[in-house]
Amino acid sequence: MSSVAVLTPESFAEHRSGLRDEETRGGVPEDEAYIPTYLEAFPPLPEKGAPGEKSSELTGVWNKIRPIKSSVITQVFHVPLEERRYKDNSQFGEGDEAKVCVDIMQKTGAHIELSLAKDQGLSIMVTGKLDSVMKARKEIVARLQTQASATVTIPKEHHRFVIGKNGEKLQELELKTATKINIPRPEDPSNQIKITGTKEGIEKARHEILLISAEQDKRAVERVNLEKAFHPFIAGAFNKVVQEIMQDTGARINIPPPSVNKDEIIITGEKEPVSQALLRIRKIYEDKKRKTTTISVEVKKSQHKYIIGPKGNTLQEILDATGVSVEMPPLESSSETIILRGEPDKLGPALTQVYAKAKSVMVAEVTAPAWLHRFIIGKKGQNIGRITQQLPKVHIEFTDGDEKITLEGPTEEVELAQAQIQEIIRDLLGRMDYTEVLIDQRFHRHLIGKNGANINRIKEQHKVSVRIPPDNEKSNLIRIEGDPQGVQLARKELLEMAARMENERTKDLIIEQRFHRTIIGQKGEKIKEIRDKFPEVIINFPDPSQKSDIVQLRGPKNEVEKCAKYLQKVIAELIENSFSIPVPIFKQFHKNIIGKGGANIKKIREETNTKIDLPTENSNSEVILITGKKVNCEGARDRILAIQRELANIKEVDVSIPAKLHNSLIGAKGRLVRSIMEECGGVHIHFPSEGSGSDKVTIRGPGEEVEKAKRQLLQLAEEKQINNHSVELHAKPEYHKFLIGRGGANIRKVRDRTGARIIFPTAEDKDQELITIVGKEESVRQAQYELENLIRNLDNVIEDWMLVDPKYHRHFVARRGHVLREIAEEYGGVTVSFPRTGVQSDRVTLKGAKDCVEAAKKRILEIISDLEAQVVLECIIPQRFHRVVMGAKGYKVQQITRDHDVLIKFPERDDNSGLEAQSQENGDVSPELDSVPRKCDIILISGRKEKCEAARSALLALVPITMDVDVPFDLHRYIIGQKGAGIRKMMEEYEVNISVPQPEQQSDIIKITGLVPNVERARAGLLERVKELQAEQEDRALRGFKLMVSVEPKYHPKIIGKKGAVISQIRKDHDVTIQFPDKGDENQDLITITGYEKNAEGARDAILKIVADLEEMVSEDIRLDHRVHARIIGGRGKAIRKLMEEFRVDIRFPQPGSSDPDRVTVTGLPENVDDAIDHMLNLEEEYMMDVVETETMAAYMKPPSRLEEEPRGPAKGFVVRDAPWNASGNKVWLRITPKSSFTQRQSRALEAPLGLAFSTKLAEVFATLNATYKPNVKVPASQTDSMKDVAQEGGSLGQKEVGGKSKLIF
Repeated sequence: MSSVAVLTPESFAEHRSGLRDEETRGGVPEDEAYIPTYLEAFPPLPEKGAPGEKSSELTGVWNKIRPIKSSVITQVFHVPLEERRYKDNSQFGEGDEAKVCVDIMQKTGAHIELSLAKDQGLSIMVTGKLDSVMKARKEIVARLQTQASATVTIPKEHHRFVIGKNGEKLQELELKTATKINIPRPEDPSNQIKITGTKEGIEKARHEILLISAEQDKRAVERVNLEKAFHPFIAGAFNKVVQEIMQDTGARINIPPPSVNKDEIIITGEKEPVSQALLRIRKIYEDKKRKTTTISVEVKKSQHKYIIGPKGNTLQEILDATGVSVEMPPLESSSETIILRGEPDKLGPALTQVYAKAKSVMVAEVTAPAWLHRFIIGKKGQNIGRITQQLPKVHIEFTDGDEKITLEGPTEEVELAQAQIQEIIRDLLGRMDYTEVLIDQRFHRHLIGKNGANINRIKEQHKVSVRIPPDNEKSNLIRIEGDPQGVQLARKELLEMAARMENERTKDLIIEQRFHRTIIGQKGEKIKEIRDKFPEVIINFPDPSQKSDIVQLRGPKNEVEKCAKYLQKVIAELIENSFSIPVPIFKQFHKNIIGKGGANIKKIREETNTKIDLPTENSNSEVILITGKKVNCEGARDRILAIQRELANIKEVDVSIPAKLHNSLIGAKGRLVRSIMEECGGVHIHFPSEGSGSDKVTIRGPGEEVEKAKRQLLQLAEEKQINNHSVELHAKPEYHKFLIGRGGANIRKVRDRTGARIIFPTAEDKDQELITIVGKEESVRQAQYELENLIRNLDNVIEDWMLVDPKYHRHFVARRGHVLREIAEEYGGVTVSFPRTGVQSDRVTLKGAKDCVEAAKKRILEIISDLEAQVVLECIIPQRFHRVVMGAKGYKVQQITRDHDVLIKFPERDDNSGLEAQSQENGDVSPELDSVPRKCDIILISGRKEKCEAARSALLALVPITMDVDVPFDLHRYIIGQKGAGIRKMMEEYEVNISVPQPEQQSDIIKITGLVPNVERARAGLLERVKELQAEQEDRALRGFKLMVSVEPKYHPKIIGKKGAVISQIRKDHDVTIQFPDKGDENQDLITITGYEKNAEGARDAILKIVADLEEMVSEDIRLDHRVHARIIGGRGKAIRKLMEEFRVDIRFPQPGSSDPDRVTVTGLPENVDDAIDHMLNLEEEYMMDVVETETMAAYMKPPSRLEEEPRGPAKGFVVRDAPWNASGNKVWLRITPKSSFTQRQSRALEAPLGLAFSTKLAEVFATLNATYKPNVKVPASQTDSMKDVAQEGGSLGQKEVGGKSKLIF
């Protein structure tokens, strides 16, 4: 039977202070209370064992005994950077801060440790007795932290409550808040209390004082609990709102500062003011709660202080500027989430300010040679590591090849880091070595090697930096920098490599300079490819200014030959591709060749693989140049000419003229052939390229003009063959137009009489006075004689006059004398003077050459005749179309004016007219408009009748029409497009206006307004777009197929997978959307799948397959003591995740506060669940021993004073088991669990009292029990018999139920 040893509490307290058995009290029966073993109560001292023998088990018991709790405490607090009094110490731990700490330690007896935080704030740890720590803390705050002061006003009669009995309350308040509080003396009438200390301490002290005052204020006190998040809105920016309320109502309002986590706002004062203040506060709260919303943003923790600002001013500025409250996480929290609370339209600006403040950092640069960078960084980053450790907010960036080091961070820290790096640079420059080697530049590429292989190997091998100058520097100097020994070795190797290259070959290639730029390519891209292909060959092109064709190749013989062949092949291709054909195309057709948005010309370029250059818009040239392979160029030319033929009646004729006459027919700088082209209506005459030997000359243009040019060209060729004589004359440029005559009439007469050809200079010619006469010698002399006579007559200036009716004067002098300028230009610069305005005279004076004056008089009479025959026609076009008819900057109406030689006058705009013309379509004019036309709709056309009628027809053709197109209403928004992009694109493409009805009209009619051809094209394009949208609608309808799948909600998390991995894969594989029910939905089991029917069914099958697999799983609940849950789960769930992966099960532990904290659910395949349960129960058994042991020792280590304070019954003494004096009566309790194992630890625990033989046999019995034992089932008799056999050797066997669990007792 069991026996116990009895000790009195006094003797046990003497033997081991603080031990007691907590479980033996509280009415628990002794046989059910835990009784410690002798070894647990009296662990033996460690003994020196044999070598290799472990004796840590017994010594561990001593180690686990908790020492008596000390009265020494430790407090840690933080001083922010902006509140540090001493910031400028060059070396932390030295200077004034250290001296102050030593002085405080001597005064208070507390121990102080300082450390520098990452944000450069000061972390202070104070250790000592409570009283010493509080005094030291107060001293530290006063002497190491910058002091601010504030006043708080409370009634004079409340001051004594702040002071407290014998000043105890005031001292406690000062120690608690680390502030100095000055209360005026009783005889002082002031009611203001002054608080000195840190900002945070002042806020806390002020809050506490106001609380004391509010408690004592018996007039009226209102305490209202409003969410802390809305306190900033109640207080307002810089407390403006709360101060305004206090001023208006006279009540005092105490809002806890941000550092105090309380929702309670206290209002004190007279009842009426208090109720008014409360009403206003509640109104602000309810208004903000209703209107405001929140957004959360992630900002690096290191940037939070920039958002908070000095003493929180930045937060107040943001609140003041935007009305948005910024809620910052506590400094000690690791959270980086910042919450912005405010009205939705103000959150954006506030967020912008938050990010701007967060990024208020400085960027600086330090210049250091690139080769020094790795030495600045140091071995394994030692040098730079010291800087970054000291200044963690500074980011330092090195860039390869760049001599700048970039520093980024707060201004002060960046400046410190910059100074330290510059010091390192100065030191390195003083002890690092370098050398310079002269090696011919032609060897540099070989030294570098392919992709820098050679030079990189040398750099790595010798730990040096090698700078080889680029080709454009034309320098032979190579610089080597780094470790002195490495520099010498690298120098030696480079010189050896250069020596090996001395015997390399040089070859010169003749390549026309015009191809050099093409071979080099844009930014050297093409020559880089060639050099990469032949890395050992140096390719040198001559300087463009040298006009040289020699390209030099240098390198190994074989590589040079290969590179030369490759370049020759490239040149051959360039020559083949550089063939060019000039194609003359009438200027008015260039825009058609280009096409809308360049579509036509782009298509021709791509399909023919040619380069096509068109003259600029303001150029007089009509020649389009095509460059590429000959076949491709001819194909592109044919396609361009085909476009021109489609647009106009263009005829092309080939004329055979001997090639030897081509140059003389073309004339100097093409003047002769150009004169023929201009005279014959702008036809194009194309001569074959020089040296081709071809006699074919092509003439292209309108049919009649081509025939005319052909006759002239053949006639000129015949003349050239007979006699090619030319003479040059000089005449003032202003005489040329008169010599040519109107429409070339004068010069044509001379040519017809003499048969000579007369060529006048073009605008591009340098000599504008030169006139060339070409033809037979006799004809040339006759033409020369006539022209010289004309020129002499022009030099003979006379003055004449004529009579012109004053009613026509205005026509000549209008538009700044436009008509007179034309007459002067056309007739040799003759001057025509009309009477001044206001002078009643019909006499007009003409001055100039006699022939010019006569011709000018004749022309004036012709104009007067036209004016007398002039009529004015009215063209009625509704005013709303006038702008369209005129065109951009009036270019359309100007073209009509020139084409028909008429004047067109538009009426003044009548914006205030109340009578609006009825909308007309297709340019029709309503009968009402014919009968009573509005003045603002009448356009006046003046000129000869037939010309005016033609002009009126042209104007009416420009009136836009409106066409209705029926488009289903539901497609309108797609046609409009995002922000109107779709409809704008159609209007620009078709040059029309498209009007879509307003949504509320629900109309299907879209109106297209514009010129007839444009409207037709737009209608076709719109209908085509409708077809596309309808096809998309059908596709959307097919994609909108929905399929509902019923799946028990418990399977939903498994279908979704970790972070949505499973469901995302199903969505991706089947191209569907899958929607799970929301929490509030009625049908929590329905999963909706949307997509093509076939895809939706595939996704459904995939989900059902997962469900089928899950349904095969079982869930079993087991009971594991909640005290071991944390150990089974492991740090951050690492252990439980490993266990779940190993057994392929899901294990769920109860939530904190659960009614059944011991229940654990295991889910998986049956065999996996059983294995996992067995493993977890084994773990429980092992961990419970540690738990029991820890709790037991904790119970015994409580101070004996606790025993004396609590009432207790008669002393039962101290009970231990397995005492040496009663070895035969030991009692051992063991709990049997599934798959229990008799551990080595248990075996050792039994060996001392029971002997080795007994513990060994007991282990065998446990092995037998493991085979058939079930949880919470009594041990069968067959097994208890075997246990009894064991018990006979060392004790008795018993079995009992304790707490619903089976226990075997020996």
